[in-house]
Amino acid sequence: MTLKDLRPGESGTVTGYRGHDAPVRLMEMGLIPGTEVTVVRLAPLGDPMDLKVRGYHLSIRKREAADICVVKA
Repeated sequence: MTLKDLRPGESGTVTGYRGHDAPVRLMEMGLIPGTEVTVVRLAPLGDPMDLKVRGYHLSIRKREAADICVVKA
């Protein structure tokens, strides 16, 4: 399952990334394996996603969320 598949109000734990290399930009924003993420809301057209990560809000595009593997909490 990817972060893109979670709906508002749902949570998951980051397990890794699709592809060969972890996206450094996403890791710098706190989306590292083992981190719990909650989808707060989606923009009116569905993109971007508003996430709660480590006590702060983060907005990312759905195409970036599709590369983040999660286990639903």
